[in-house]
Amino acid sequence: MDKTKICLINDSFPPAIDGVANAVVNYGAYITKNHGEAVVVTPYYPDADDSVFSFPVVRYPSLDITKSVGYRAGMPFDAEVLSRLEGEGFDLIHSHCPITSTMLARTLRDRIDRPIVFTYHTKFDIEIENAVKGRLIQEEAARILVQNISACDEVWTVSRGAGENLRKLGYEGDYLVMPNGVDFPKGRVDEAAVADATRDSDLPAELPVFLFVGRMMWYKGIRIILDALKTLDEKGYDFRMVFVGGGTEKDEITAYCSSLGLDGKVFFTPPIRDRASIRAWYCRADLFLFPSTFDTNGLVVREAAACALGSVLVRGSCAAEDVEDGVSGVLIEENAAAMAAALERLIGERGTMRRIGEGAQRELYISWEDAVANAFSRYGTVIENYRSGAYAALSRGDRDIYHAVGEVIDRYNLAREYQRLARESAVLSYAGVRTGIEDEVERMRAMQAEDTALAAMKLEELKTRVTQARAEILLGREKLHVEAQGFREDFRARLRAMLDDVRRPNDRFL
Repeated sequence: MDKTKICLINDSFPPAIDGVANAVVNYGAYITKNHGEAVVVTPYYPDADDSVFSFPVVRYPSLDITKSVGYRAGMPFDAEVLSRLEGEGFDLIHSHCPITSTMLARTLRDRIDRPIVFTYHTKFDIEIENAVKGRLIQEEAARILVQNISACDEVWTVSRGAGENLRKLGYEGDYLVMPNGVDFPKGRVDEAAVADATRDSDLPAELPVFLFVGRMMWYKGIRIILDALKTLDEKGYDFRMVFVGGGTEKDEITAYCSSLGLDGKVFFTPPIRDRASIRAWYCRADLFLFPSTFDTNGLVVREAAACALGSVLVRGSCAAEDVEDGVSGVLIEENAAAMAAALERLIGERGTMRRIGEGAQRELYISWEDAVANAFSRYGTVIENYRSGAYAALSRGDRDIYHAVGEVIDRYNLAREYQRLARESAVLSYAGVRTGIEDEVERMRAMQAEDTALAAMKLEELKTRVTQARAEILLGREKLHVEAQGFREDFRARLRAMLDDVRRPNDRFL
């Protein structure tokens, strides 16, 4: 199956951090490294840096609703993005979210005729109850969700408990359990790295350290942890508890912790994106507290196990699958009293906690490299089943709406192409008109230059004529002056002669 190309679609992806986002990152990384090609398709985040990944990431438009639900809401029916995905040459589409992502997957399947695998990671009945009020609306939301999942060609769950939860929602089809892995190598980091990652925290070496990593939401069992720690505190036990993560209910959680008077022993840190740093925190702790019945796989429990850190888990929860009480973990009932009793029993037994951690590492650890290898092997079967028509009755009966969506997108793309051509035509027309105007301006400038030269020539000619006229006038004036001078001399001579004639008769009489 070399060069098989997989489209991975999910609503969450870095910079958003959760277990499913981490799963998609590892699917993309190990498919690219060991098997074929992967492209992740996910909503746009303004501060995302996708250059850090070894595989391409395609972002589609989104709305910012992080204040209400902690995520950006994707708007998957973007014509430009869908057109790009059509040209990628995918062999299989793998959706990791049953709503927006799977809607996009179904639309893409209608366009490229490739199978969809869907993985059920999260207990969506709890998500629906938290997001939607009103039983009828919740039931309708669950019906739409199940309908979306049922339209996929093959359904995977990350645990047996996740499959049972999917059945509870109303899903009646088949599914395979395909566990997630851990991106940590098996083993602890050196003490210098641990000291560097935890240097800003008050963690005396002689005190036990408890750890929680995940979204800061009440449904993760955080109230059970805090109430149990309050019991220990009242009994005089000293300890440290560190919560790593963020979430829309974190402010409520920290306020509740303060109301219990635990601020000196319980600390909260923001989400830690650096995997080496979070691994160091697992290695610093003595027990991982995870009384969540919400999580379908408890990936953080496997991360802790990679670092030889045992977990306290609710008996029967998905996170507790394959955990043997007292050997690879500690199992309790889902209440604060049971948590407090377990911690009180172990708080002074660091050797026992270390032994349980080693058992978790031995029994629970699975690397992402192995997990993705298992999934990729199954991709080949899915592709062959799809080509042979094994999924035809399941996947092709409800495509009308997604085919209609595709037709709308086609028309939009056609209209956009017409607009592009119109713009180019307008640009060309404008360019032609502009060229004509520029030519006319140059012609007029040339005429102006020619006229200016002619005017200058005529001006010089006029100046010459004026100079000649002035010379002629001066010559004429000189001639007149000479003639006038001669006339005056002649007149004087004649006057003297007349005077002489007059004087002569008088002289006779004298």
